[in-house]
Amino acid sequence: MSPTEKRNLILAFESSCDETSVAVIEDGHKILSNIVATQIKSHQRFGGVVPEVASRHHIEEVTLCIKDALDEAQVTYDDLDAVAVTYGPGLVGALLIGVTAAKTVAFAHNLPLIPVNHMAGHIYAARYVEPIEFPAMALLVSGGHTELVYMPAENEFEIIGETRDDAAGEAYDKVGRVMGVNYPAGKTVDEWAHQGHDTFNFPRAMEKDDNFDFSFSGLKSAFINTTHHADQIGETLNKQDLAASFQQAVVDVLAEKTQRALADYPVKQLILAGGVAANHGLRERLEHDLASNPVTHLVKAPLNLCGDNAAMIGAFAYVAYQHGVFADATLNADPSLEFDWVADPVK
Repeated sequence: MSPTEKRNLILAFESSCDETSVAVIEDGHKILSNIVATQIKSHQRFGGVVPEVASRHHIEEVTLCIKDALDEAQVTYDDLDAVAVTYGPGLVGALLIGVTAAKTVAFAHNLPLIPVNHMAGHIYAARYVEPIEFPAMALLVSGGHTELVYMPAENEFEIIGETRDDAAGEAYDKVGRVMGVNYPAGKTVDEWAHQGHDTFNFPRAMEKDDNFDFSFSGLKSAFINTTHHADQIGETLNKQDLAASFQQAVVDVLAEKTQRALADYPVKQLILAGGVAANHGLRERLEHDLASNPVTHLVKAPLNLCGDNAAMIGAFAYVAYQHGVFADATLNADPSLEFDWVADPVK
């Protein structure tokens, strides 16, 4: 960048669930700061996120995160070009804290306000690995969402498949609770899975169905029924084998559906994103499956950006900024925000 070129700086907010995060992002691909205040310990005693508790923590942390983000990036409000914020999907009370904070900063400093879909942020975390090439496909796997998203061009998102009940991350937390693992359970279940074997042959729901949708409720129920039956007859089951069997069922369905989607939608990149994208079993399976694909290149979101964070929000906000996507003071939280749905995928 020459001395005469001005860098684009965006102050980004993320508060959709139980992470309060503020970041300063340069030109959509350089992280100057990414402050994340986690609430995991507060929610562990409840076995999951309590919305009211999450909202109160966001109120306590958001102004501190703003100061830390600006200080670490060594910038002031006068240096900023815009403010961006997640406005959905998520917990409505939690979202409102971030939206209110972002609107306040934007108004006070006469900065444009960029509304960001949380799921678009997850996808664009891949931007910190390499530029996104279109058309692209994203496998979004998180605590609340499991989706296959087709992206024909920049700033265009079309859902071609999604979960009909539990998301993969929800299933991990629920089976983890049965095995005595604290919330969030995904990391521990993944570690145990690598130490065990698939000996229980749990169901792969909808794996062969003629669509790209997912279902994990039946798998969760089969897992719980297996463990409860063992408890009733006094049998001790190997936790590592249980974890391996559960994870293999999840990964098999995710990988199978993704492969079929790629066959119908030839794309340049497959982006793996979302909290469950940190799962090593899923990463290894997709690396194996894509190794022989001459058309599609696998791009995995960085491990440290798979969870909720403001850097990913800033990455997509830069794209929205270039496309002139701005909001005004009427911006509100939209807890059920979704991408467009493609009812009849092109084949």
